Amino acid sequence: MPAKVIQVADIPRTISGKIAELAVRKIIHGEPVGNQDALANPEALALYAALPELSVD
Repeated sequence: MPAKVIQVADIPRTISGKIAELAVRKIIHGEPVGNQDALANPEALALYAALPELSVD
């Protein structure tokens, strides 16, 4: 069961359509995301970085 359920406007996906869960996890933990060229919509990562509810501090 997830600790939090938060609605977002977009989910980052790879070019092949898979959800980029590792990229989201890295953004939430403040880690750099490598190879954003493999994402169909890399701008969606900014949505997660801007959510204070997802801060792990």
